[in-house]
Amino acid sequence: MTDHYFENDLVTLHYYKFGNGPKIMLGFHGYGMHGKQFKILESTLGEKYTFIGFDLFFHKETKLKDQSLEAVKKGITKKQFADLISEFCRYEGIGRFSIIGYSMGTHFASVVTEELPHLVDEFIAAAPSSLNPGRLIPFFSKSKTGNKMLEKLALNETFLVRMLKLFKRLRIIDAEAYKILYGEIGTPELRFNFYACFTYLRTFETDETRLLKALNEQNIKSIFIFGKRDKSFPPGIGKDFIAKVKDATTIVLDEGHEMIKKNFVTQLTALLS
Repeated sequence: MTDHYFENDLVTLHYYKFGNGPKIMLGFHGYGMHGKQFKILESTLGEKYTFIGFDLFFHKETKLKDQSLEAVKKGITKKQFADLISEFCRYEGIGRFSIIGYSMGTHFASVVTEELPHLVDEFIAAAPSSLNPGRLIPFFSKSKTGNKMLEKLALNETFLVRMLKLFKRLRIIDAEAYKILYGEIGTPELRFNFYACFTYLRTFETDETRLLKALNEQNIKSIFIFGKRDKSFPPGIGKDFIAKVKDATTIVLDEGHEMIKKNFVTQLTALLS
């Protein structure tokens, strides 16, 4: 595995490469993770794919050129992100590619597929929050009241912890999601990143009509992976949408939200080999 940086006017984008196959797979990780999240696939799929795993915005080594509060509130459009991926692909000499996203990363994967469908071979969405993010994400990202509330709370560790406990008690998030989120608010920088992830990416709301058109018209092989015990993004959220996708396969693992494990590798490898 090697790590690299790509620079443009918007961002210093950090990414990893692993595997040495002829096909390219772009990886978009979950919240609080990093570009190495899908390295577990290298042992079984590394001869077919070269994986490129990005550290996404406000994670690890990737840094916006302007990470001020004003820039975060301005956000990024779907087209701007697609332009970034296009520029990156020219830099790396990439023509076509497949995409894999997990949880938060499925929003990035869906944006790229909506905007650049002619370049996508395979679309893999695990714990696909992009199909139905629930009540929490839209409230804190798109609602003026919710976003202002999050801004104030994110600057105060005590309030943010209390808020998470409340959401857990109200069953808006489960114990597993609570544990993940609690580990991401321990410092002022982490709390800022927590706020920024909701705010900066507020335009990354899936246009289901457009995504469906992209998948079907380009005959993109689509794989949707759910955890049977995932209370945040259970299998039922994608039922209606997936039924309309021509070349779609659904996998339901005996897992919770944290599903990127051995069983994930085994079943995905069987479909891609």
